[in-house]
Amino acid sequence: MDYNSSRPHLIIPEYGRNVQRMIEDCKAIKDREQRNLAAQAIIEIIGNLNPHLRDTPDYRHKLWDHLFIMSNFDLDVDSPFPIPERSTFESRPKLVPYPVRSSRFRHYGNIIKSLVEYASTLEDSDPKKEVLIHQIASQMKKSYLVWNKDTVQDDVILSELKLISKGKLNISEDISLPSGQALANSLPIPEKTRPNSKRPRPKTNNNSKNKKFRRPSTNG
Repeated sequence: MDYNSSRPHLIIPEYGRNVQRMIEDCKAIKDREQRNLAAQAIIEIIGNLNPHLRDTPDYRHKLWDHLFIMSNFDLDVDSPFPIPERSTFESRPKLVPYPVRSSRFRHYGNIIKSLVEYASTLEDSDPKKEVLIHQIASQMKKSYLVWNKDTVQDDVILSELKLISKGKLNISEDISLPSGQALANSLPIPEKTRPNSKRPRPKTNNNSKNKKFRRPSTNG
């Protein structure tokens, strides 16, 4: 019995073994003109096998690349596109650098960090800087309450704001932040705990309570 494990390896199994055999037969054709015609016929066949590729840009370019890949880069035909090289597909991709982020103040988010960096670039005489610092501190306090339901003191938020800005922001000690209760009320209520007053109450059938029990008559 002939098993697939004993057959030649399929480079792109999605096209099937018959396409792989046609490519091997195309490589064996000695006449270059006939070999080019056979390669173009194979392109049409694998294009019909994968009609979804027609919606992608340069789909014929991809088909020709697949043809050379399945031929093990050993097919000498005239391609309308640059012939791919083996090293292009065998080389390992470059490592993507992992973003380095501070884990100490992660609960405040990267937006707060970006706002602090922007506020550090403003001049002390700019009136927008004091307003921005107040808004940043208020948002930090609101974010703090999301993870910590207990009350938080303003000096804790202001000291952490100084640490995030690395001392670049001159934060006034007289700054007044919104109360924790006001910020807690502005937080979104989870769907499970949200009261649903519009839900209709189930109707109860009280007619059975009004009916009196009657004993069956024994007079027959």
